[in-house]
Amino acid sequence: MAFHVNVPDKVSYACRLLRKAYLKGSRCRVVGRQEDLLALDSALWTRAPGEFLAHSTDTDPPSVRERSSIHLGYDTASAVDVLVLLGGADAPADTAQVERVIEVVSADELDREQARARWKRYRQQGIEPTLHDLAAP
Repeated sequence: MAFHVNVPDKVSYACRLLRKAYLKGSRCRVVGRQEDLLALDSALWTRAPGEFLAHSTDTDPPSVRERSSIHLGYDTASAVDVLVLLGGADAPADTAQVERVIEVVSADELDREQARARWKRYRQQGIEPTLHDLAAP
């Protein structure tokens, strides 16, 4: 469990995280606010040539979602190695089944408050998150 905080652009940052995970052969799921998922969907389609990352969303047919190594949305039918949380919603209940969970948190105060609440909840569950502060020197 890792919190990446003070992220200036959550969508661009998520694209980089997903690219790294994809290149390692990981299956990924990204959950968050609908507007963040739509922006990420668009960003993944419009990456520079050679950087396109094939992905699926909850509106794609099950056959597409099953074959996609990156899924944007709340469909939990497929097991994943990496779960990226963009905030705005409570963390999915199935985080214990995931090898790596990454919370992406902007400098926005509401985003930070929600992340603090999730951090406390993880600690109450006996999970000790790690912090990666992008604003730290």
